[in-house]
Amino acid sequence: MTITIHPTAIVDDGAMIGADTRIWHWVHICAGARIGERCSFGQNVFVGNDVLIGNSCKVQNNVSIYDAVTLEDDVFCGPSMVFTNVYNPRSAVIRKDEYRRTLVKRGATIGANATLVCGVTLGEYAFIAAGAVITKDVKPYALMAGVPARQIGWMSQHGERLDLALAGDGQTTCPATGAGYRLDHGTVSLAER
Repeated sequence: MTITIHPTAIVDDGAMIGADTRIWHWVHICAGARIGERCSFGQNVFVGNDVLIGNSCKVQNNVSIYDAVTLEDDVFCGPSMVFTNVYNPRSAVIRKDEYRRTLVKRGATIGANATLVCGVTLGEYAFIAAGAVITKDVKPYALMAGVPARQIGWMSQHGERLDLALAGDGQTTCPATGAGYRLDHGTVSLAER
């Protein structure tokens, strides 16, 4: 098992880290964290104790993944994006027993400087634009932008915009891969071959 850990990084005893994971400058991974294989953590990343990260995730510079966050496989977290875990924080009020769980499903992308308000689920292959603020659950393959974020389209697994209406029914293909997608009653899925 090969794990690359930069000399400035702190990995607390007990943290579980999968093979071929790379941990770069000034990263701190807490003891309870569970991290899959082939992940990459950029400069100045923090990973809390109650965090589960799947395989092949990329966490770019300056991201803090606080307790109660789960990233499934193949998730991309852009530079300086933000997770929260308390909905209504106050410095003088202890709310560690009120953490709201956040789930980022397989293949989702979160753009630079985006914010996820705690307690949401991002569907498979959802695409969150840079600077967006997510305040509610996001459908699989949805393209979200704005503050607060709203759905502006659909994205393929390859990260290409799909030519589909926001609602209703329809079919299209990914312009990069030719994979088929089906919109059925406002939900996108990979078309069967």
